[in-house]
Amino acid sequence: MSGPAVMENVRRYRAIASLCRQSAAFRPIQRDSLLAQAAEWEERAIAEIERYFSCSAARPA
Repeated sequence: MSGPAVMENVRRYRAIASLCRQSAAFRPIQRDSLLAQAAEWEERAIAEIERYFSCSAARPA
């Protein structure tokens, strides 16, 4: 996957995580679940970045 596509995925994942955190502020009953979802989306964003850079480092120059 190209760099811009990876960054777009990361942007989307972090936007979803942000929405989960915002929703948690207004839904106290679902707060724990929403914060857990936010953490999962952040982990996906980090994994996407790590996967891209590990693949980039493995390619010959």
